[in-house]
Amino acid sequence: MTTATLLTNAEYFDRAKKSIPGGVNSPVRAFGSVGGTPRFMVSAQGPYITDAEGRQFVDLICSWGPALLGHSHPQVVDAVRAAVGRGLSFGASTPAETELAELVRARVSVPADGAHPAAAPIEKIRMVSTGTEATMTAIRLARGFTGRDLLVKFAGHYHGHSDGLLAEAGSGLATLSLPGSAGVTAATAAQTLVLPYNDLAAVHAMFAEHGPNIAAIIVEAAAANMGVVAPNAGFNRELAGIAHQNGSLLILDEVLTGFRVGAAGWWGLEAAGTVADGLGWTPDLIAFGKIVGGGLPLAALGGRADVMDMLAPLGPVYQAGTLSGNPVAVAAGIATLKLADATIYSRIDELAALLSNEVSLAFAAEGVEHSVQRAGNLFSFAFMSTVPRNYAQVKTQESFRYRPFFHSMLDAGVSLPPSVFESWFVSAAHDDTAVNRILAALPAAAKAAASATAAG
Repeated sequence: MTTATLLTNAEYFDRAKKSIPGGVNSPVRAFGSVGGTPRFMVSAQGPYITDAEGRQFVDLICSWGPALLGHSHPQVVDAVRAAVGRGLSFGASTPAETELAELVRARVSVPADGAHPAAAPIEKIRMVSTGTEATMTAIRLARGFTGRDLLVKFAGHYHGHSDGLLAEAGSGLATLSLPGSAGVTAATAAQTLVLPYNDLAAVHAMFAEHGPNIAAIIVEAAAANMGVVAPNAGFNRELAGIAHQNGSLLILDEVLTGFRVGAAGWWGLEAAGTVADGLGWTPDLIAFGKIVGGGLPLAALGGRADVMDMLAPLGPVYQAGTLSGNPVAVAAGIATLKLADATIYSRIDELAALLSNEVSLAFAAEGVEHSVQRAGNLFSFAFMSTVPRNYAQVKTQESFRYRPFFHSMLDAGVSLPPSVFESWFVSAAHDDTAVNRILAALPAAAKAAASATAAG
């Protein structure tokens, strides 16, 4: 970068808005919820990210999850450089695609323990480039397999921006206060049935009315796009039971949770009995993104062989992509998954517990009404005294308190998600120095949240 191109964040934002809608290529980056000028980042290393003005921040976004090991991990970077040296894209199959598929299959399994049989929900995998493609393909596949049209989703769950999934989708839509999206036809929207999260009675009632026409239920393994809202004990297992009793499929969206909350994702935690009484169930399809590509554009859809074999070229459900299984992204994914061992997850779990507790203590010290939202090592905070269990409850919080809290932390050199409706992420690279910078910033930020008013 030459001296002539060095600009402030505000100047970069003004320049971007002339060529890019809203100046951003993903809406939450626009700081619409928190106000102010977005930071334009130019580099990242370990637990830190650096903006265009040369300011370094402790990063609690971690590229929305993929930086599990920290930014620019040397072994991941080496793997990517080696892949780049062999070629950026071939438009043909590569041996590494199969290696990554085998890694995912091996990780997303639970061995027999004497009392319970082994479980392995992923028999075959199709790689794509984005989480949106993975969930979109899952829905098309479910409809093709079942011959049915309707889809059940939950309010506040975000499964990407394909047309049928933007009804009450949380995350960016919640941040921008949009009920859905223009450009989605009424006929398409009518094929998606939206229910309150964690409400099994509503699911039973919906299937009683529409069961023969429902192709699938799609659910975030643990909701993390309306803030973090964990499933009630046994909720996912019961969804699987309801779907299967009615000839429908269960699509588990692990784009955020997969390989982030544990070696086998959220399903692995439940299936191993470490989260809830979730033994004895498997989804039919699981969507992965983020970490499966090591932070590069790669996602995957896996599941039952009989369902997956409906995809072309074996079956009639069409899906294709020139960059699907891109060799550079595959290399990053393989390197990341090989490095993400039990020690890594233990460290991240420890950090998540420490930071969520310290933020809570800082809020409590200033009398800020709040609750801690946790799902494994994903965490966030709701400005309300009770832990919300669904999207309607999440929206009743005093969300206006997040803006001054966010900016106080940012001014102190800590980069938080620019929306109260997003999860916080930590990495194994967050050492004591980084953690202490976060802790030092908390008292003033909590005070700013305490003094906030709805009008301000």
